[in-house]
Amino acid sequence: MKLLLDTHIWLWSKLEPRRLGRRVTAELSNVDNELWISPVSVWEALVLMQKGRVRVENPFAWVDRAVEQLHEAPLTREIVSTGLALPLAHADPADRFLAATAKILKLTLVTADQRLLGWGEIASLANR
Repeated sequence: MKLLLDTHIWLWSKLEPRRLGRRVTAELSNVDNELWISPVSVWEALVLMQKGRVRVENPFAWVDRAVEQLHEAPLTREIVSTGLALPLAHADPADRFLAATAKILKLTLVTADQRLLGWGEIASLANR
């Protein structure tokens, strides 16, 4: 399975793994799965670190280490256009980019965000 980690899932997997559900923990550890990250999640994480909502020493070095084993999804014109056109109930641009990335690249979005779970246009894996 090809799994796109929502920003909070990525951060939890590195900083607070106890917040991950059993299934998500198992899927993230499964060597047969590919784990993907969007540059939008990197940006979101760095903004949270800048604001002091996520605390790590040397945020840029931390991010470099935290993405080492992940595939980096591209942020293309197609993903941007698709993100703007998605009929999502909320306007969070980061969520739109993540949903569009999952849709275009045929990835399963791993998330705890109820607004993205079960939404028919993308495959999702709930953090339960």
